[in-house]
Amino acid sequence: MTEDDRGTGPLCLVTGATGYIGGRLVPELLAAGLRVRCLARSPERLRDHPWAGDVEVVRGDVTDADSVARAMRGVGIGYYLVHALGTGDDFEETDRRAARIFGERARAAGLHRLVYLGGLTPRGVPERELSPHLRSRAEVGRILLGSGVPTAVLRAAVVIGSGSASFEMLRHLTERLPVMVTPSWVRTRIQPVAVRDVLRALVGCAGLPADVNRTFDIGGPDVLTYQEMMLRYAAVAELPKRLILPVPMLSPGLSSHWVGLVTPVPASIARPLTESLRYEVVCHEHDIARYVPDPPGRPFGFDEAVRLALRRVREAQVTTRWSSASLPGAPSDPLPTDPDWAGGSLYTDCRERSVDAPREALWRVVEGIGGDNGWYSFPLAWAVRGWLDRLIGGVGLRRGRRDAARLRVGDSLDFWRVEEIEPGHLLRLRAEMRLPGPAWLEMYAETDGTGRTRYRQRALFHPRGLLGHAYWWSVSPFHAIVFGGMARNIARAAEADADAGRPVRERAATEDG
Repeated sequence: MTEDDRGTGPLCLVTGATGYIGGRLVPELLAAGLRVRCLARSPERLRDHPWAGDVEVVRGDVTDADSVARAMRGVGIGYYLVHALGTGDDFEETDRRAARIFGERARAAGLHRLVYLGGLTPRGVPERELSPHLRSRAEVGRILLGSGVPTAVLRAAVVIGSGSASFEMLRHLTERLPVMVTPSWVRTRIQPVAVRDVLRALVGCAGLPADVNRTFDIGGPDVLTYQEMMLRYAAVAELPKRLILPVPMLSPGLSSHWVGLVTPVPASIARPLTESLRYEVVCHEHDIARYVPDPPGRPFGFDEAVRLALRRVREAQVTTRWSSASLPGAPSDPLPTDPDWAGGSLYTDCRERSVDAPREALWRVVEGIGGDNGWYSFPLAWAVRGWLDRLIGGVGLRRGRRDAARLRVGDSLDFWRVEEIEPGHLLRLRAEMRLPGPAWLEMYAETDGTGRTRYRQRALFHPRGLLGHAYWWSVSPFHAIVFGGMARNIARAAEADADAGRPVRERAATEDG
């Protein structure tokens, strides 16, 4: 698509477009007539979004001043939607450095507006006493406000929307536990906000007057305790009333592990969320409405926000999820090629099966793998591996799928990430479980020289250190059961699909235990 086809409004630079908010903001900006350029470390992860052909995507990182400067050429408005949470103990310094680079380069490039989405901080609490998560968000806002470029810092508490980490935490806690022994923070007052109202405010900030350089609190009309949020969620979802018993001895650390065991949100992400819930976070002004007026019936109330989010979940229309962004610490090494790869040791497990079904039927099974459909072999082994991963701080299997039938590059898929997809032919997954080395799983739907459908599967592992080698040899005795059974049952599922004449929607029957 040419630049003339994209719109006539100012050019916006969106950072964090592979994340939850950024991935939803881009189409909203386009719908408002603005032009969009996305800055991404891995541009290929935006390739399969429905709006990809309507934007410009450039490779870069907010911690790389040169790539930020290149991305800002010709830009009028910069959206800063990234943070370094979970990247290590020094994430606050990383956030600080990235914000300074973004502000300095924006001023040098002549941008006329910056927009940042931060966290709502409690009034009267010294910043040094805030959780590192809230403290860093507040500092990034101050840095951008002092950059010399007019900046709007939007501050939100809990964002309610299909796929948000806060919503998924609330949803799974409420649905899975009819009786809950909970931390004392469930009695803290919070002002949640619907993701649609967050996006509306973000888009509206593009048109703020040049003299506006300040923070805005954004929230919905309801101020609730977390306990009230769970009870009202249960009512909207038509669940039996929940019994909630707050106890004082659950620390934020223990709370995060408790949340990690019950919900798909791993402890590394749950901890900053639960730490933030210790404080009362309510809006003290609604000045944003002077510049971005509320339409009739907006902002959405909590019940309506939950109802809309649940509808999206049930209709499989979740466009982005909290796991859209790569998990901090996930491997980023290049994919090893075949035997001539020069990266050191490479272990592989290869399987092939002839399939008495059309290639299209085989591909439907391949693309539908994971989530509720499972992994087609030894469910107990996969479940145990998922639990072990969560116990050591990994994501486990509970992330599931964004969409029950379709995948796109960048999607999280249980404890994998879709690294490449060639529709009808190849699905390549990169492991995001805790491993002593990067690992991949490739699945191919092919046609052999005789015209017969063939399934090919390849697991690859690049060990790091002695522990990596020891890991591979310790699990290799189980590969015949896990990987062999997987290839066999995927082929059988494709054949059953072809016989039934419809896509497989349920987990294939597994005869391997």
